[in-house]
Amino acid sequence: MKRLGQGFYWEELELGQRFDTFRRTITETDLVAFTAVTGMLEAIFIDATFEGGAINGRPVPGALTYTLIEGFILQTMIQGTGLAMLELEQKILAPVVVGDTISAEVEVTEIKPTSRSGRAVVTSKIQVFNQRRVLVMTYTAKRLLAGRP
Repeated sequence: MKRLGQGFYWEELELGQRFDTFRRTITETDLVAFTAVTGMLEAIFIDATFEGGAINGRPVPGALTYTLIEGFILQTMIQGTGLAMLELEQKILAPVVVGDTISAEVEVTEIKPTSRSGRAVVTSKIQVFNQRRVLVMTYTAKRLLAGRP
């Protein structure tokens, strides 16, 4: 019986398979909590009156955008089946600010079974968009996924 919330075993994925994530509006609380816990206390993130920046609005760290999307992926695609993040290549293409709503498209681009314990390295291309469908970030993630028990 399939467990609710269980991620995919690598055998359940196919090359070219695509997924859309839910959307998430980034709040001032998200920005404050993230910068506090990570120590990213740069003026552009912590001073609402900062005038020396190049971005209008309250910019958020690219790392916050990335981790929110990874949260969606963890809770759905790899919950209970993800064994390790092996490699990450990321490009930030446009700013994200407080009040933006982000979502992502995930595409499985490679599946390489390993010789050990039925595992596989699964590569995905992730494209992150804001509410205006502006591409704000792309990244490629290589993860070690479990096989069926």
